[in-house]
Amino acid sequence: MKKLNGFKKVLTFVLALAMVFTVALTPTTAYAYSTSAETKVVTEIPKDLTGKTVIVHTNDVHGAIDGYAQVAALRNEIKARGAEVILADAGDYSQGTPYVSTTKGVYAVTMMNAAGYDLATLGNHEFDYGYEQVKSNVARGKFKTICANIFDAKGKLLFDPTYVYTTANGVKIGFFGMDTPETQTKVNPALIKGVKFAEKNELYTSAQTQIDALKAQGCDLVICLGHLGVDDESAPDGHRSVDMLAHTTGIDLVIDGHSHTVMTAGENKEAVSSTGTKNANAGIVIIDNVTKKIEDRFLVELNDTVVKDPAIEALSKHITDLVDAEYGVELAKSEVDLNGNKAPGVRTEETNLGDLIADGLKWSVLKEKGAVSVADDHVVAITNGGGIRASIKAGSVTKKDINTVLPFGNTVAVVYVKGSVLLEALEASTYCTPGAVGGFPQVSGIKFTVDTTVPFAQGEAYPESTYYKPAAIGRVTIESINGKPFKADDTYAVVTNNFVAAGGDTYYAFGSAVNQFDTGIVMDEAVMDYVNTQLGGKITAKDYGTVKGNITLK
Repeated sequence: MKKLNGFKKVLTFVLALAMVFTVALTPTTAYAYSTSAETKVVTEIPKDLTGKTVIVHTNDVHGAIDGYAQVAALRNEIKARGAEVILADAGDYSQGTPYVSTTKGVYAVTMMNAAGYDLATLGNHEFDYGYEQVKSNVARGKFKTICANIFDAKGKLLFDPTYVYTTANGVKIGFFGMDTPETQTKVNPALIKGVKFAEKNELYTSAQTQIDALKAQGCDLVICLGHLGVDDESAPDGHRSVDMLAHTTGIDLVIDGHSHTVMTAGENKEAVSSTGTKNANAGIVIIDNVTKKIEDRFLVELNDTVVKDPAIEALSKHITDLVDAEYGVELAKSEVDLNGNKAPGVRTEETNLGDLIADGLKWSVLKEKGAVSVADDHVVAITNGGGIRASIKAGSVTKKDINTVLPFGNTVAVVYVKGSVLLEALEASTYCTPGAVGGFPQVSGIKFTVDTTVPFAQGEAYPESTYYKPAAIGRVTIESINGKPFKADDTYAVVTNNFVAAGGDTYYAFGSAVNQFDTGIVMDEAVMDYVNTQLGGKITAKDYGTVKGNITLK
């Protein structure tokens, strides 16, 4: 992604400023999936925590860096009440807003260092910028990073799998980390070549191996710091935290992330806790150092009643002001709200924001005459709904708004495929529609129908994927391409993002296409250019007040 002006100087300053904060190296906890959540306010936390060890945990912060000031203050308050404190995060901290994405996660690590994190596991979005960037960010962290199910091509673990924290009273708390195997299809495959994620039964084996190892070391408690979640779309392959719990023994708690669920117990009362997303809550786990048991766990809402640590707040404001100076400039006016909601929304159906983005991608290529080797009426655009991360309100639209919607730094790519391959990709990417899936296609130049009453004909799993090739085409019918009849034998140019072009999400069929190229145009900048140049800085109700009718669900 294009870097902000003067970022090298300011990055040096921010990293230097962060050096004034110290961080203790410690462990973390984990919970399992549920629909129930016990919440408390700060005043309900015991005033005397002498003889206790407390784990404060977060997950899926996604660039909400202003919340770290409250997390740090909460940690400090609990410590002042006499407890030993472990501050842990369950992944997806380095992506989500321009405040962290513009530096590929560096500012997120800077904030976590300053806030005093002791331990973290990796989420799928840590890999959005590639494995090399993950290594760099992990090296910057003053906190321990653990993950037990990520391997290199030879089967060697790429990160330390466990961490053991011993309290002053001698209680041994063992942590192991887990990341969702869906990372291999939710991240640009080209950026994580040679990185393997244990999946399905191997996921459970990886977990049990570390549980047994921690028990052998004499750990009194075993906590999984996981980024697995409880989403329905993770259920078929058994990749949820609750599935891991059902197939292992010896876990006392799972501190979970990925699905943005607010919970302190799973559907069946499993020991899983998750704080939601964007620092809306912090999780609290209280361990008694005498009984060596978890005696309480709950969530604390990080609302206006929770004080902020002044130093962390100042650092957050400095980063925010820096990014806003570059990205807070008004780009356009919108007459309508643009729907980037997850579900119902971009992962389940056509939305006006999906139409706008797909139109922008297609325009970014077609504006250059001769950019593609097929006729313009054979050019379409597809982008995965899971890559659209926010909505845009009517009114002023800034560069930051567009970047928040499209934060990954993906580039615009073109893939040449036969119509039959295009049809396969659409069938695979709507396999669970009307259920939500990150691969759901937002399109331009295609009109197609999904018959949701027809079961998906599941074929073999795509290689190194958690998704499946359709054994037959039964749900999707393509009515037209740019107003002309669809032909299975014709070659079409699909304008998309480099994640989809590389076979990400449900688009393995595109990744295996030999004839493709990357334009090098950053996706959010392509959309900004479209809005500014083609639309004249005006997103009108006439153009995008409703969906264009590209997709019909029946």
